[in-house]
Amino acid sequence: MDRLNAMRAFTRIVELGGFARAADSLHMPRASVTILIKQLEAYLGVQLLLRTTRQVTPTLDGQAYYQRCVSLLNDLDDAESAFSSVARQPQGVLRVDMPAGVGRLIVMPALPEFTERYPGLELEVGMNDRPVDLIREGFDCVIRGGQPLDHSLVGRPLAQMRQVICASPAYLARSGVPRTLADLGGHKVIEYFSATTNKRYGLEFVIDGRDQEISLGKTLATNSADGYLAACKAGYGLVQTPYYHAAGPLRRGELVEVLADVPQPTLALTALYPAHRQMSRRVRVFVDWLVELCARPGLLDRPEPEHIL
Repeated sequence: MDRLNAMRAFTRIVELGGFARAADSLHMPRASVTILIKQLEAYLGVQLLLRTTRQVTPTLDGQAYYQRCVSLLNDLDDAESAFSSVARQPQGVLRVDMPAGVGRLIVMPALPEFTERYPGLELEVGMNDRPVDLIREGFDCVIRGGQPLDHSLVGRPLAQMRQVICASPAYLARSGVPRTLADLGGHKVIEYFSATTNKRYGLEFVIDGRDQEISLGKTLATNSADGYLAACKAGYGLVQTPYYHAAGPLRRGELVEVLADVPQPTLALTALYPAHRQMSRRVRVFVDWLVELCARPGLLDRPEPEHIL
């Protein structure tokens, strides 16, 4: 029995919740993974996994052994990288997930420079607005906007994104241009809601040093970031979004920024990864590159006022 491969297979089964997913992530036949686990349990003399028709979960012994395996495998990766070319050129598959807008507008246009810098890495990039379970779905790192909800993950701040309030020219011609908070009476807002928590987001401002939401009427709500801007272009009302997401429509005159002089909260952009991936060379170089990318002027903040009323 190859004990290292057995340990790797076991940890992936625990993290992904099944033999088939673990086998796919390791690029191994499922039968080989099953044999490795049977050999590992026989070698240790304990049952590591509870198998049902729906899921696979670790026993108490399995959970304790999992923690030891994660620590040992990370130490092994660090030791190997310290004495090999991997320290300079990390290799292997790096699975990341990010909001669709961040991926499409920020990361993907610049990603060729990262892959040129680290040609040994193979990237698998998920892009959606749905929060993912890093451990169960096998991601090494995710990018998220807003305050992180899972405090078991390690977070590295990437940026504090400036937000803008926008509307379509047709909507403003019909409803008037708000220039102060007092002008918002009678205006409509497009709500964004979380598909997971159903939390609703309208317009927020910094008033007397505190973030406060202004209650406005609405005729439409969506859980899609792209749908949010599409509804705004269609004239359904005002939206509040990070500048990078609206920069293109603002430049093209499809949207117009309003209330630019009224203070608004910034939105945190954070890279998150499981604690046991904290020292992974693959994750480190990717997050370091993200920090470098997000610091570039004009990428996440407007370089100068444009189309503001």
